[in-house]
Amino acid sequence: MTRLYDIVTFDCYGTLIDWDRGIVDAFADAVAAHGGNLDERRALETYERVEPIVEAEGYRSYREVLTESVRRVARELGWALPESRAGFLAESLPSWPPFPDTNAALERLARAGFRLGILSNVDDDLLAGTRRQFRVDFDLIVTAQQVRSYKPADGHFLEARQRIGGKRWLHAAQSHFHDVVPCQRLRISVAWVNRKGLVVPGTQKAERELRTLTELAHWLEEDDNDG
Repeated sequence: MTRLYDIVTFDCYGTLIDWDRGIVDAFADAVAAHGGNLDERRALETYERVEPIVEAEGYRSYREVLTESVRRVARELGWALPESRAGFLAESLPSWPPFPDTNAALERLARAGFRLGILSNVDDDLLAGTRRQFRVDFDLIVTAQQVRSYKPADGHFLEARQRIGGKRWLHAAQSHFHDVVPCQRLRISVAWVNRKGLVVPGTQKAERELRTLTELAHWLEEDDNDG
């Protein structure tokens, strides 16, 4: 038996980086600085609904997506955020923390000889800031800025496929909507890192469903050892 995969790519925000905590903390800091009556959890829920709408309107930089999404959240929730501070979410993004299991799992996979990559709905400079929080290097980086589109559109995956060539590839991600569905559409092997324990009825299952990156690393190491 041989190893199933040569390269493992990851979605970044929500899979490697704690997206929910980053957004909630950024809204909390903005409310503390600028006042207003805003529930940060409700802001997160509204933001997660609004952002894909903004992304689908046509390509704009992710910094602009973040800023425009904040404006719409503020309007919808009646929060009088000064226009001059609408960029607070983009400014905070490079400081959003990795999940506790992220770096250890990435290091395990790197030691085991897997090539690693990131496919992310973000600008190059924002991701460069985030990457300072990781303890491994990545062989492949595909961003929205590079492909001029946002997942779940095909751009990231087609670009990654072209760069990866004939190597055996697994993509791992938390978002069923942004990553699992397009991978299945394009016949790309995908592991669903279902951190929130979501149930998505009536859908085709991923190659593997796991709850953490620790489980993902253990599964891939076991497969490697079996070989």
